[in-house]
Amino acid sequence: MATYKSIKYLVPVEAVEHTDSINALNDVDTVTAAPTDGQTIKWNGTNWVPSDITEEEASGTQKALFGFGSPSGVTNVSNLVSSSGVVATDTTGVGTARTGIAAAGYGDDKAIFGFGKNDNGETNVTNLVSNAGVVASDTTGVGTSRGFLAAAGYGGDKAIFGFGNTASNNRKNMTNLVSSSGVVATDTTGVGTSRSNLAAAGYGSDKAIFGFGEIGDPYNMTNLVSNTGVVATDTNGVGTARQRLPGSGYGGDKAIFGFGGSDYSSTTNVTNLVSNTGVVASDSTGVGTARWGSAAAGYGGDKAIFGFGNFVNYGYDSYAINTVNLISNLGVVASDTTGVGTARHRLAAAGYSTTA
Repeated sequence: MATYKSIKYLVPVEAVEHTDSINALNDVDTVTAAPTDGQTIKWNGTNWVPSDITEEEASGTQKALFGFGSPSGVTNVSNLVSSSGVVATDTTGVGTARTGIAAAGYGDDKAIFGFGKNDNGETNVTNLVSNAGVVASDTTGVGTSRGFLAAAGYGGDKAIFGFGNTASNNRKNMTNLVSSSGVVATDTTGVGTSRSNLAAAGYGSDKAIFGFGEIGDPYNMTNLVSNTGVVATDTNGVGTARQRLPGSGYGGDKAIFGFGGSDYSSTTNVTNLVSNTGVVASDSTGVGTARWGSAAAGYGGDKAIFGFGNFVNYGYDSYAINTVNLISNLGVVASDTTGVGTARHRLAAAGYSTTA
């Protein structure tokens, strides 16, 4: 029996769960046409067989959700994103209005928004998102109140919030794990360099990476997260140092960081791809409108979307924009799509609903 290093499995809705195949490949039809390294194979009811799949099959049903942020003061606006990357009009009034929050997918097909800052200061509020995109009311009192942190999925069905700052710019190096049922754990402290205004994304199908941020000045450090939620020590010197950027998974097992502010008077349209082993590539420049305070999420099973932000790096809400940029399953960032939903920045986004 031949072995294959990198086979992708496309499981039709009607197929029963077939747990032994990914590990042993016992049911791959290698006689009719053996699959090649990296090829997709599809269950035909009897065997796994090499298959050319349609774009619809490749994309899947995963959707995304942008939420909260600051258009002119804090807001609780959300915008659903379809599995084809179309951003819907505003849904208002979900949870406590706030800015500087983070979001991640969990439980295979749901999402969670967490933490952030409202008119009274930093919060430890979370809001679960169902697999139908419905944002639940507030859950309060989880972990240390803080804003301008990052979050990502890990371990296949869990999530992690990390870093951020409390009142008076007291930056933190703490994380909070989120279980597969959406329960936020108490603080884990002492992970990596304390900082805020960073990004996070899933990669490698079950791991995560925190990247960039600021400690008074912008930094270009990353911290890998294992598939058990353990945060590694700092890796320094990756790409242009910047802050207030988003990150997202794409392509099934890779990630991308994009945009951000390189200092306190300018914004960038720099992106950095992350391999499926967590290696951050050098800068790619010139994609879309330079801005900071955007959010990003995966959609369609293997693509991603950057959305919203502020094109002047001074924090003025009057410069908030409602621009989005789609990202292909090869990590290519498309030109701007403008005019979607309420213009705002310092929001969050997450993928949800891989099953509905």
